[in-house]
Amino acid sequence: MTDIYDPTRTAVLLVDPYNDFLSEGGKIWPAVREVATGVGLLDNLRAVVAAGRRAELRTVFVPHRRWQEGDYENWDHPNPTQRLVQERHSFARGTWGGEFHQDLQPADGDVIVQEHWAQSGFANTDLDFRLKQHGITHVIVIGLLANTCIESTSRYAMELGYHVTLVRDATAAFRPEMMHAAHELNGPTYAHALTTTAELLRTLEPKNGEH
Repeated sequence: MTDIYDPTRTAVLLVDPYNDFLSEGGKIWPAVREVATGVGLLDNLRAVVAAGRRAELRTVFVPHRRWQEGDYENWDHPNPTQRLVQERHSFARGTWGGEFHQDLQPADGDVIVQEHWAQSGFANTDLDFRLKQHGITHVIVIGLLANTCIESTSRYAMELGYHVTLVRDATAAFRPEMMHAAHELNGPTYAHALTTTAELLRTLEPKNGEH
């Protein structure tokens, strides 16, 4: 199992680790709080990122568009989520809510790709190009939200030929049924591996010569 995550070919994709999603006082935190605290989201995100770095996997930040004045105005057909962003100014550029969580900051050697406008971290960004330039073939996708950006980014990754791992408790959604749909109904149709943080850590950090 360890061989799946060759450090020269594997990246952890950290999707939308913004204060608005992850911190008390964030605009969207109240909507994800129950599920996020139930699965231990923040601790698990910290653990996966730290373990990935210890295993010398590439860490790639996959950020959503930071709202700024004029976004989505005069668009032909902004989607429902974009209309909500326009209304509540989610992840506003230059604000605390639009900053990465203090415990999920880029480190030397990390990659920060172009911001995605909708749900897929690949659509209209340089993510695929950057991954290919680093020789990445396997991605471990974590962050927010399970049934939107995580699912869309992961499906797109599969379509582009990447090996995709989903981590059930290193993501969250607005309701438990959304998590169920993301992991039990939809995830198995495209992900090559579905795991938990604890299982992933055992894989990335085998003890006593275990493999």
